[in-house]
Amino acid sequence: MDAPLDQLSRRTLQASPTLETLRFDNSFARLPAAFHTLLAPMALPAPYAVCVSTDAAALLGLDQAELSRPDFAPYFAGNRLLPGSQPLAAVYSGHQFGTWAGQLGDGRAHLLGEIATPAGSWELQLKGAGPTPYSRFADGRAVLRSSIREFLCSEAMAALGVPTTRALSVIGSDAPVHRESVETAAVVARLAPSFVRFGSFEHWHARDRHAELRILADYVIDRFRPALRDMAKPYEALLADVAQRTADLIAQWQGIGFMHGVMNTDNMSILGLTLDYGPFGFMEAFDASHICNHSDPAGRYAYRMQPRIGHWNLLALGDALQSLIGHPDTIRAIVDDNYLTTYDAHFKRLACAKLGLLTQQEGDEDLLGETYGLLQRQRLDYTNFFRALSRLPAAPAREARAQTDAVLRDQFIDREAGDAWLIAWRARLAREASIDTQRQASMLATNPKYVLRNWIAEGAIRKARDGDYSEVAKVLECLRHPFDEQAEYEHYATLPPDWASALEVSCSS
Repeated sequence: MDAPLDQLSRRTLQASPTLETLRFDNSFARLPAAFHTLLAPMALPAPYAVCVSTDAAALLGLDQAELSRPDFAPYFAGNRLLPGSQPLAAVYSGHQFGTWAGQLGDGRAHLLGEIATPAGSWELQLKGAGPTPYSRFADGRAVLRSSIREFLCSEAMAALGVPTTRALSVIGSDAPVHRESVETAAVVARLAPSFVRFGSFEHWHARDRHAELRILADYVIDRFRPALRDMAKPYEALLADVAQRTADLIAQWQGIGFMHGVMNTDNMSILGLTLDYGPFGFMEAFDASHICNHSDPAGRYAYRMQPRIGHWNLLALGDALQSLIGHPDTIRAIVDDNYLTTYDAHFKRLACAKLGLLTQQEGDEDLLGETYGLLQRQRLDYTNFFRALSRLPAAPAREARAQTDAVLRDQFIDREAGDAWLIAWRARLAREASIDTQRQASMLATNPKYVLRNWIAEGAIRKARDGDYSEVAKVLECLRHPFDEQAEYEHYATLPPDWASALEVSCSS
């Protein structure tokens, strides 16, 4: 009798599901009651769809017909429960700006459960769906401004190849929300294999609840990293795995010039995903000390600090796992051996790829240092510099060099400094007999033309506030193909307009 049922399950998974036939599992809800609070979202008054990602929907097998249904907005605002879902808010704690903040938890997010697909399970979470027991007297809502930013950046990062949570939709409402000013409410539907954070472990460690800590570690291993179960010391292996994935993630952030803005331990994914998009930013005029978060005047989460903070956060996670691993020296060695070495190696590979170096040779670190020093001194636009470099030949004819190099030289304040650097770069290419067509194709696939600059997001938000969501859709379509030339979106690759200098982003959302 079992076989026909299994075949039926497989056929159901392979068929394009409807909203009512999404297959929920709800494994996190099966953890002991101390891990969460079961509760339904709070209805959003008169919800309407602001934007939907067809790419994220495809992860669940949903087609355009399902996304266009009149009841899509009520479902993904939390007004109606998807059949089989079991909404809950999870508890966690964390360090915020380096200070222990105690219990935090999903103050405005409701996990509906995991949706099974042929490619694996995706947790579906509604952010901004009303207060929970972890709201700390807040309203449990998110505003349209921050919801659009998270939606666009989640999908942009995925297209850039960076591990990230995904965003399925933004559902808006005219309901007022009070922040620095009165704004309107919105709910983001987010997807991830898991939303477990470093702070999820810190919570139990801080309370000396070793049994719950072990339950959570076993849950993560058995569900997401089953190969670690067979290792002699699975909890040490888990910490090593998280350290490596976090190192890879932050190396990719640095490589594309992404700044998270609020790398608190409760915003660090145990799976190495970019999690919780708030006051993020992409580097424009290069400054290694740039702070993208107006709420971070000390610069704890500045661009140059991100690798160091990743290490600090991993040590905090390791400390939380001490009852499962043992001596702090062991924890330190695991983090150092797996994070520091992985980060250094991965960032060097990425930086060399950005320069079109297909091999690694002696002296490359000096060239990388000179490159980033040049970017810093000249305040070159990070994305545009590497994109323009991607098209330059390795050995242009002397008489054609000025015209050939103009696209890059025109970015420099000091053109002589730029010329001197280009000589060094080309000399390095000559040492590996670089072939222009191959190298340029590789560089163009490494160095994006389009990133979500703050002024681009702000332009979409301003129109959306007036009820025009067309710019959100245009920006999303552009960012789905960040490495492609797209003539209709050329203006998104230009330098920031003058009004953008007054933009500030903060933790308010």
